[in-house]
Amino acid sequence: MLMNYYLRSGKKTVPAAFFLVLIGLVTLAFSVAMAGDADAVRLIDKNDVQQIFGRWIRPDGGYMLDLKEIGKDGTLKAAYFNPNPINVYRAELGRKQGAITIFVELRDVNYPGSTYNLIYDLETDRLVGTYFQAVQKVTFNIEFMRGK
Repeated sequence: MLMNYYLRSGKKTVPAAFFLVLIGLVTLAFSVAMAGDADAVRLIDKNDVQQIFGRWIRPDGGYMLDLKEIGKDGTLKAAYFNPNPINVYRAELGRKQGAITIFVELRDVNYPGSTYNLIYDLETDRLVGTYFQAVQKVTFNIEFMRGK
């Protein structure tokens, strides 16, 4: 609106140019952000997938995360047990700063949006990260060890 005022009134055009540049920068930033997400999925190769597939056990309680397959868009097929099955609403595989990342969101009775944010530690063959317990609204540092 302000830009139209300056353009119609013949007053200084610097503000109009400023708004045009600002719009261009916002568009460029959005494009780069979207490309970054796509690049993260492309950086995941078959070796990455093989490293994280399988059963993972949380040693502090026997919770099990079973990672099975990945879609082209980075979605991950996963199952979670405590010890009975808990619905996995969403699971995604990615890469951040060179590390393989895993995000899992649970939605079930007593799990209304609890989430895991994990990083695969190649040296120790563990998944480490945080667990947000949605009922208590508390975040815990956790790890998963490879299960049998």
